[in-house]
Amino acid sequence: MSRSKPRRKIIPPDPAVRQPKPRASHPAAAVLTALHLDLTIPLGLILSVLAVYSQVAHFDFVSVDDPVYITRNVHVSTGLTPDNMQWALTAVVDANWVPVTMFSHMAVCEFFGIRSGMHHAVNVVFHALAAVLLFAWLSRATRALWPSAFVAFVFALHPLHVESVAWVSERKDVLSAFFFFLALYAYVRYAERPSPGRYSQVMALYCLGLMAKPMLVTFPFILLLLDGWPLRRAQFPRTLWEKIPFFAFSLVSSVVAYFAQQSSGMVQAIPVGESFRNALMSYIGYIGQMFWPAGLAIFYPYRTSIMVWQAACAFAIIAGISLFAVFAWRARPYFAAGWFWYLGTLVPVIGLVQVGVQSHADRYMYIPMVGLTVMLAWGAADVVRKWPQAETAVASAAVISCVACLGVASAQAEYWRNSETLYRRAIHVTKNNYKAEYNLGGYLMDIPGRGPEAASHLEAAVRMKPDSADAHDGLAGYLLNTGHDSEAIAHFETALRLRPNDALIHFNLGVAFSKNPARILDAVAQFEAALRENPQFARAHRNLGILFPRLGRRAEAISHFEAAQRLQYDPETAEILDALRAGPR
Repeated sequence: MSRSKPRRKIIPPDPAVRQPKPRASHPAAAVLTALHLDLTIPLGLILSVLAVYSQVAHFDFVSVDDPVYITRNVHVSTGLTPDNMQWALTAVVDANWVPVTMFSHMAVCEFFGIRSGMHHAVNVVFHALAAVLLFAWLSRATRALWPSAFVAFVFALHPLHVESVAWVSERKDVLSAFFFFLALYAYVRYAERPSPGRYSQVMALYCLGLMAKPMLVTFPFILLLLDGWPLRRAQFPRTLWEKIPFFAFSLVSSVVAYFAQQSSGMVQAIPVGESFRNALMSYIGYIGQMFWPAGLAIFYPYRTSIMVWQAACAFAIIAGISLFAVFAWRARPYFAAGWFWYLGTLVPVIGLVQVGVQSHADRYMYIPMVGLTVMLAWGAADVVRKWPQAETAVASAAVISCVACLGVASAQAEYWRNSETLYRRAIHVTKNNYKAEYNLGGYLMDIPGRGPEAASHLEAAVRMKPDSADAHDGLAGYLLNTGHDSEAIAHFETALRLRPNDALIHFNLGVAFSKNPARILDAVAQFEAALRENPQFARAHRNLGILFPRLGRRAEAISHFEAAQRLQYDPETAEILDALRAGPR
């Protein structure tokens, strides 16, 4: 009879004694695995962006901003000429000084012309590169692969970012984000091994980002946050002094942006209390849109009926989260870094200085959302560390949310196919959206046979917003085109009373007056007023050149035609000018 061997007593390891780590089967295997993931994740980001946005290669330009930036901008549409590049360095385009963005539009026109598909494709490329750079920077700074990947995939796929990518005029968003994340990556390299050369790289990339879109003025504040987490190199006052040049550039850029917007009439005179209430509600509203991105639109009418108690609740929520972030700094520094990233990067566009007439905009969340997703990603990682059994559930939730974003973003991008689908969507998902009605009416007015439909939308815009200069100007344009000159003049004059310094309205009223021979002098007065507001208004110069010969003022006509040709060459104008010069002296 054989005896069984006595069982060996298993002694659990002493938690106080450090246990040796299990050795990898081969050192090269770990390196190859890490390299494989470092290449697979960026490739996945690029493919996921293409899955959502490849459709935009077949989309049109839209009638908002695209004509100003590209299709009707002679400096852009003629490509990268020395004169055009010099113009871009000084020009204010749609109330923005964005020379790097304008260079990018010129470059696309230089190589591909005015083909909307290629302009859309360039936006998609920069968005994909920005997502890859976000992953590269975050994973290098934190050494946390999967949380970094989650943040990058949400950035790449979230429906709130569709506006920034599918709208050609928002090249400034994707381009500034590209330089922003590239500058952050350069900053991590600088933090690892400081040197003047690496510092200069960060500064140069930041300046390029500012010249793509001045919203990046909060970049120095972000660097201070990153010094605290994840870089853990905050040593006051040294790291603060290190940021002084960045703050100086931010100040200069802020001043330039403010005066550019003010000179263009974009800064709205809104009571401080009202703008503060709207800002508080926007902070909360953006968070809601991040988790439930439904009813997205190109334009959200400004909210004028926010109750004090609503703003107070929003303030209490923001203050409560902020206090928690401060007190939880030691245990969860990522929470504070993400939260104050979100609050800080939204400051330039939150509406404390109201630019434009929208209450908020999807595109404003392009960079700020990164802060909120950092909070989610590293919070989830904390949950997994504390309860390892939750790993599968957390990973599944992350994958499901990314897939859901991909599906919703694909559907949202479809609304950007053309101006009509875009504005009809905005009318459908918002209330009293006079801006969408006005834009849709203006778009339909240029399509043969759709005049009555255009008129109904323009009239709706005037009903919804009787104090909108744009709505009256748009309806007046339709009335003028359909022969209702007296009614058109009445609406132009109303628009001018609402916005007396608008060069285009002066010009339009001048056109209406010029149709009546008895009101030629009134037309001249309006064209001259348009030039006082905008001396670079080529069409106003041209129209004065046409009218002055009727008044016996041939020399002045020649002068205005010459000015029009300098600003925007036109073969027909050149023929008229030659005829005037050859006439009797």
